[in-house]
Amino acid sequence: MSIEIIEQGLHTTIQDQGRLGYQSYGFPVSGAMDDFAAKIANLLLNNEANLAVLEMGYVGPTLTFHQNAIIAVTGADMSANLNDQPLPMYQPVSIKAGDTLQFRTVKTGGFAYLAVKDGFDILEILGSKSTVVRADIDGILGRKLAVGDVLPLCQAHQLPSPLHWGIRSAMFEYISQPDKVIRYLEGAQAEWFESDQLESRDWTLSTQSNRMGYRLEGTPLEQIHEKQLLTEATAYGSIQVPPNGLPIILMADGQPTGGYPKIGQVAKVDLGKVSQIRPGQPFTFQKITLEEALSLLTEREENVKRIQLFTKEKWGEIY
Repeated sequence: MSIEIIEQGLHTTIQDQGRLGYQSYGFPVSGAMDDFAAKIANLLLNNEANLAVLEMGYVGPTLTFHQNAIIAVTGADMSANLNDQPLPMYQPVSIKAGDTLQFRTVKTGGFAYLAVKDGFDILEILGSKSTVVRADIDGILGRKLAVGDVLPLCQAHQLPSPLHWGIRSAMFEYISQPDKVIRYLEGAQAEWFESDQLESRDWTLSTQSNRMGYRLEGTPLEQIHEKQLLTEATAYGSIQVPPNGLPIILMADGQPTGGYPKIGQVAKVDLGKVSQIRPGQPFTFQKITLEEALSLLTEREENVKRIQLFTKEKWGEIY
């Protein structure tokens, strides 16, 4: 009972919602770059939101299923084809043993997610099934997936008939929209820089970006206080400014600590939006308050709860 990797794609890994409690030992939290898209893929299958999924970066893999399964695909559009027929996104889809699922280059965004009903039968490492490529971990949780890898599934499933429900693609407009505005909170060292520099400039993403950090290109920021910073804690979304003045946004695999001043912190509600920015795509920053950030996050979580209630009701009609 498994899925086999026939073509590995550019950067395909196993990710859940992250590895918590081990940053003091040097482990990043990791987890899905776009945790919202990964969570919705699971909820479409009536899975727990934290179950591991396949995260596919920029160019997707080709997979062969050796058992019946039910899947859902969310996030960036990778023109998925099932046995050479277009695969619908944002809804549960039944897969038969022997089927081949092919993903291609993303049309917009960077990361797509594939969830399987009941998840992957893979042992956790430190309480998580998230891959950390740069860590010294044996097995598939220490590297991106390669041709020949076999991913065991927890359970075989088959729908009695095709389903014709899902969620609206409009929920993922943050991926396809051409003009991206990233909301952020003022960072611990914001006063070290001239006011509103981050907001007043246009930025693009460098090709030298990865799951550890997104390097930005644009007019360098000017530091008005020549101070030295002791190493301190960082988080996913911390906006650090190195000596060259070009910010780095720490991403899911970012280091637990850092010594560069932090001009800001991306609002949690926009971390998925940041992750889906493509190299060369322009975007801007907008500063918001903590109260606004909490309100936006609460609104999103309420939408997630509504989706969860909807999918539970639909699956209750099947099983």
